Amino acid sequence: MKKTIFTIGLMMCIAIGANAQETTTPNPVNPNAPKFKFVTEEIDYGTIEHNADGNREFKFTNVGKEPLIITNAAGSCGCTVPTAPKEPIKPGESAVIKVHYATDRVGHFDKTVTLTSNADTPSKVLKITGTVKPDPTPEGGATPVAPTEQKH
Repeated sequence: MKKTIFTIGLMMCIAIGANAQETTTPNPVNPNAPKFKFVTEEIDYGTIEHNADGNREFKFTNVGKEPLIITNAAGSCGCTVPTAPKEPIKPGESAVIKVHYATDRVGHFDKTVTLTSNADTPSKVLKITGTVKPDPTPEGGATPVAPTEQKH
């Protein structure tokens, strides 16, 4: 008797669980949604001097049918600072995402900028890479001076 009650209870749990697994259809894709079209999604700074100009721009066009609104632009660390347009970008219009990389950091870098928007792909990741050469001046900023001859 206990096995029968247990089996019936188990079957009821399975039936309730299966019913709770309601299938939901994904939101339909908006065919008119704004859409980014970048000239390039990666900028290679190459090998640059220490404290060189760290400013670059990602150029893009809204190829969708509705205005494109960028709600957030975030760098992957504090050394990468993006600036996105605040105003909506109308269909067919172009704009830029400005990026500043702090070039006082020596060595190779590989950073990202993540954009959040109302585009057909709500999150877009852009990439910057490069290498910053070491500072050619010694620590303390002083230029080395040749030793002078001493007379006895």
